[in-house]
Amino acid sequence: MNKPWMLPILMLMMAAIAVFTSSTALEIVATTTGLWSVWLTAREKIWAWPVGLVNVGCFFYMFGEAKLYADMTLQIFFFVLSIYGWIVWLTKREGAEVRPTRKITFRQALLMCLLLAAITVSWGYVLKTYTDASIPYADAFIATLSLIAQYLLSSKVLENWLCWIAVDIMSVAMYAYKELYAVAFLYVIFLFIATAGYVAWKRELHPNGRNEACAHTKQV
Repeated sequence: MNKPWMLPILMLMMAAIAVFTSSTALEIVATTTGLWSVWLTAREKIWAWPVGLVNVGCFFYMFGEAKLYADMTLQIFFFVLSIYGWIVWLTKREGAEVRPTRKITFRQALLMCLLLAAITVSWGYVLKTYTDASIPYADAFIATLSLIAQYLLSSKVLENWLCWIAVDIMSVAMYAYKELYAVAFLYVIFLFIATAGYVAWKRELHPNGRNEACAHTKQV
């Protein structure tokens, strides 16, 4: 993750895939800003947030055209959570560039699981009943898990990366099915970055092998 040459190489790979799949200009901008934003996030750089806001706007329009309405609606929440994350990362920094990482509590994990189940079922039903959504329940599940992952990321919680890893795996399949090949390939790269981000954040959280139990009691 700290190799400066990796991001340009990934960008070139995305450009090659975009040309090969005849991607639109909007899809190219969406994928490249998304890649840049996730890369900066994994490296705990505050510039991840403004870049992410541009990415959100691109994906909002693109998902609407693809009739992935849950994902389109998700971008509105992402916009709000990105602003929230921008603020959170700049507070309680304890002398660091951004706020220190913390671990999720059991209570938070349980609440997130309950919300994931309830929102997926209700959102999927609405999409299936009142829209022409292509894959309503899968779309709703991925969108809801993405929303949870984004909230944890904005709150600087380590386990956000585990949620993103699951989202990335499912998204590769969904976007390939919708023939959004450049976006599908982007999520393959996201999967790699999310894995590296989890390792890097965990190392930063416990650089000297400190007792992890202490982290469970830390709150925002």
